[in-house]
Amino acid sequence: MTKHLTHSTSKLLAPIVIDLAFEAAVSELETIVSQMESKQLPLQDTLAAFKRGTALLQHCQKTLAEVEQQVRILSDDGKTQELQAYQDHD
Repeated sequence: MTKHLTHSTSKLLAPIVIDLAFEAAVSELETIVSQMESKQLPLQDTLAAFKRGTALLQHCQKTLAEVEQQVRILSDDGKTQELQAYQDHD
């Protein structure tokens, strides 16, 4: 399902990521990383993919920070709660 970028499609990388769901951004970022690791992209497409990947990464980091803040607000003491591993007692 991985498509290689072409010069004409590299312009499509410019869309803003603000409205992109976190999961969609992560999925697209994984695709970009895979494409770049394959070393099959032309130089200009690699640069465009890097720029898009950077924007996606920043969007994901911002989204995670916002969710973490919401968790802090919703927790009783205002601190991030550490999750304990579930232990099955069979």
